[in-house]
Amino acid sequence: MSKLKNIKDLRDDLLSNYNQTKSGEMGVPMAKELANTAGKVLSSIKLELEYNKYMGINRKIEFLNFEEEDK
Repeated sequence: MSKLKNIKDLRDDLLSNYNQTKSGEMGVPMAKELANTAGKVLSSIKLELEYNKYMGINRKIEFLNFEEEDK
């Protein structure tokens, strides 16, 4: 399993989990746990965004930044 580096990796991983669950390769309990964990990651990012707004700072959140691949 590769390490998630940014929001795009998380999104891709969630879509992969969805497809694996749909095809029966991954059980529903595992899919639920992974989705729950992803939700907690996203909640922590939301909290950081709200904190930045409240404090009037514009700190870059690395997890939200990624380079688009050449197509």
